Amino acid sequence: MPNGPVMRTYGPRRTSYTPPAVQHAAARPASTGAASDLLAPYLVSEEPYYRAVADEVELYEAAYSVRMPMMLKGPTGCGKTRFVEHMAWRLGKPLITVACNEDMTASDLVGRYLLDANGTRWQDGPLAVAARHGAICYLDEVVEARQDTTVVIHPLTDARRVLPLEKKGELIEAHPDFQIVISYNPGYQSLMKDLKQSTKQRFGALDFNYPEHDIEAEIVAHESGVGIEIAKNLVHIGERARNLKGHGLDEGLSTRMLIYAGSLIANGVAPLAACRVTLVRPITDDPDMRDALDSAVTTYF
Repeated sequence: MPNGPVMRTYGPRRTSYTPPAVQHAAARPASTGAASDLLAPYLVSEEPYYRAVADEVELYEAAYSVRMPMMLKGPTGCGKTRFVEHMAWRLGKPLITVACNEDMTASDLVGRYLLDANGTRWQDGPLAVAARHGAICYLDEVVEARQDTTVVIHPLTDARRVLPLEKKGELIEAHPDFQIVISYNPGYQSLMKDLKQSTKQRFGALDFNYPEHDIEAEIVAHESGVGIEIAKNLVHIGERARNLKGHGLDEGLSTRMLIYAGSLIANGVAPLAACRVTLVRPITDDPDMRDALDSAVTTYF
């Protein structure tokens, strides 16, 4: 299929990060010995469900083959994290995920000295662990971090592929298997909360969005366990809510929310109650918008 915006979503995670008994056929060990033991908890043990709808898998594999840093852009709940998990499993590489926030410091990423009963010792941060031992480091919602924090990734995202540990006086040369991936929601961008051009231009990028109707219904049915007709009704509700974005809603209903609704319905909760709990109440407190969304729900249930 032609390259374009990747339309993909995902639901509640059903896999765990435990050492797999048998790796995927394409897997190659990232390291050996102590390093392998250190990264074992970050291996994705089972294949995360992912339905490719364009050439995003092939593009990512090509990017990984040259260790190109990658940027995933799209609305909340559209599948960015699930895609990274799937690709880590497909490539047989450990995945270290960092949920970025405004309180995160550079030391939280690269490491710091800790004081214990035996004195001071250095502890690598998640970025340093990934770079030193050869994992994919995924910075989720990277724009939530302060700009003075995100600049520490710059030396890892160009030809240098190094990570300076200034407090320790060490320069980590990135492991051959190391790759950095970031994600964010462009809809939340502002002058105060956006990536610098000096950061953006170090990455390749894939655009994600919500899938077309039939594909989204298929995903909702697969992930939640409801029948396809109920899944289609949930997608209809989601599409109507997305049309209200910018007209009373800051964000439309994500596919993840539709899967939550389907999961409750599959477990015996009445559709109207399930939709109110998972689709209407979380997204708005405005009485008029709630009435509008409740009306959309009653149209299909």
